[in-house]
Order: sequence, then C-alpha cells, then structure tokens
Amino acid sequence: MHIYAFGSICRGEVDSFSDIDMLAIVSGRDERFNPRDYSIYSYERINELWKEGNPFAWHLFLESKIIYSPDNIDYLRSLGKPSNYNSGLADCEKFLEIFISAKNSIETSDLTEIFDLSSVFLSIRNFATCFSLDCDVRPDFSRNSARNLGIHSIPICDLTYELLERARVLCTRGTGEILNADDIKKVKTQLGLIESWMREIIKVIGGKYE
Repeated sequence: MHIYAFGSICRGEVDSFSDIDMLAIVSGRDERFNPRDYSIYSYERINELWKEGNPFAWHLFLESKIIYSPDNIDYLRSLGKPSNYNSGLADCEKFLEIFISAKNSIETSDLTEIFDLSSVFLSIRNFATCFSLDCDVRPDFSRNSARNLGIHSIPICDLTYELLERARVLCTRGTGEILNADDIKKVKTQLGLIESWMREIIKVIGGKYE
C-alpha cells in the first residue's frame, strides 16, 4: 500500500473549513482504511486515471505528498506525468447539468434548499477546475477555483460565494452557521448570472475545437 495526503493541506491553504484529504492505494480489499477517512483506490484504477488524463490524476500529480511507502518508492511519481486532459468540454457540460438540476430544484421547492445550494457550489468548483485544466490556465483544485480564473472568474460577489461554500460545508460535514432565509434569497438572485457564466465558459472551451 501507499498512502498520500493531498488537497488544501499540501497547498498550504488550511483554514477553518479545511479537512485533511487522504489517499490509500491498495491491492485488493483492505479493511484498515475507512472510506469516510480515505479515498481508496487500487493500483490498477490509479494507472487507468493516469492513462485517461483524469482531473483527479492531475490533482494528485500536482498536489499530493507521500505519507507512507513500504518500498521507499513514491508510486505516483514513478508513473510520470498523466496523459493530456482532453475532456474539458464534456466535463464542464456535465457540471452545468448538475447546476441546472440544483437550480430547478431550488426554484420549485424550499424543502432541500441547503442541499441544492451545496450542489451548486460543487458544480461551480469542479466546473472551474476542469476549465483551468483544459484551457491552460494554472490548474486550480481549490475551493476558490472559480474565483481564480482571471478574466474568466465567476462574476458574483464574495458574499454570495461564501454563502454557497457555507452550504457545502453544512452538507458535507454538518458544521457551520445555518443559512437563514435572507442568505438563501441573496444566493437565489445570482443563479441566473452563474448559469450565464457557465454557458460562456463552455463557449470558450468549444471554440478551441472549431
């Protein structure tokens, strides 16, 4: 087995919202690793991600730190550079679909608003990360990826972004200050702007292939 840390702790961006992302690469089933605490992958799957140029492969290649190796070999580094990432358009379209689904849910029901806003944040973050990988912007896997795209950054205020991030933390970790009705209303007024931004980004990516 090989164990790695990755994410914000390796970028030096630890804050009150941070957790510690851990990766365990194992052969077969290994009961020592709890899926709640580790991302668990087989060696075969890691190799596949590298060959695919998968965003997670690039995340690990650029931002992981080895914690344990039984043979003093850094397994991920031994794989070399992942293949080129060529699925930016398809991936961004997928995250736009996730956003649209959450947006429609928010607009038709108030029963799952926090969960839906969490999904909105997830879609925005992953959308921006895929764009940064696809369009030769500095790859950004952070929570702030959508705000770090230069002229292509998401055009919403910091407060709206922070409210979406709070919703995500509430849903994934069950901690933090609950969003009140005014907070939710503020974010809902920005959903159309977010959708327009995502569609413009997709046009930018699509233009590469015309």
